[in-house]
Amino acid sequence: MKKMFSGRPRIAVGTLAVLAVVGGAAVAVPALAAPSSAEQTTAPAVKRQGVTQTQVLSAETALKIADAVMREAAREKQRVTVAIVDRSGATRLILKGDGAGPQTEESAKRKAFTAVSFGRPTSELGKGIGGGGPSIADIPGTLMLAGGIPVAVNGSPIAGIGVGGAPSGDIDERLAQAGLRAAGQLG
Repeated sequence: MKKMFSGRPRIAVGTLAVLAVVGGAAVAVPALAAPSSAEQTTAPAVKRQGVTQTQVLSAETALKIADAVMREAAREKQRVTVAIVDRSGATRLILKGDGAGPQTEESAKRKAFTAVSFGRPTSELGKGIGGGGPSIADIPGTLMLAGGIPVAVNGSPIAGIGVGGAPSGDIDERLAQAGLRAAGQLG
């Protein structure tokens, strides 16, 4: 007797049934019905449930911000580092200027993280600290020194800019503001 099927599994799909060949034996399985037009139009909505879209600062805009900070720092003869983080606090960019001290990278990252976390400049957040009890300054990774500002779209923070290294936080914040201005209107 001639062998009809090889030992390899094969699948043939038809409109009414699926014929699966496994180990030389053919097995008929009812075919899945094609979704109706009503099901096809509602399927994408079902897939979107539980999904949130977020705004993200583009790499191009992050570079534009960092460039503006560094240009302003050079104009003011400041040696600083700029850090940009996304809404989750992940580092998007760090640019350490020539002559910036070793502490400036960590300072800039923590200022950017703090600004995006609370959606306010770090200079404002630092004013409310005191009293001896626990405060937001006790949250790991935060730094309540001036020099961190949020980047917001429609009132919601999407990124943070942090600058560290100038002799005063006011100067760091002014440099961060120059970066934000260079970003232009977002959203």
